[in-house]
Amino acid sequence: MSNAAQAYARTSQTTASPREIEAQALLRAARQLQEVQDNWNGPDRNMHKALTFNRRLWSIFMTAAEDNGNPNTLEVRQNIANLGMFVMRHTVEMQLEPDPAKLKPLIDINCNIAAGLAGRA
Repeated sequence: MSNAAQAYARTSQTTASPREIEAQALLRAARQLQEVQDNWNGPDRNMHKALTFNRRLWSIFMTAAEDNGNPNTLEVRQNIANLGMFVMRHTVEMQLEPDPAKLKPLIDINCNIAAGLAGRA
């Protein structure tokens, strides 16, 4: 990566809003999951890496939703927690019985939430 590209990347990270950063993280997770689905080789290192990244991301969202200092309404926080629980259950199912089709709901959730955060929903 060129010095200019690195500088731009650092600047865009420091000027991005929390919503933009969350949307970018969700899209990154969706891309990783999509790559696994598109290049399915069975349960391999890439699958576990993508599922782990997505699970950690949703763990952060769920923890933030539980925080009483969270500025979102209780309903929004409950919806985030419910989606997070679905993601966790679905991830375990994928690890126990790997199937590339099972990645689609995780990819769709991440893309839809990212679009909403970016104001495109």
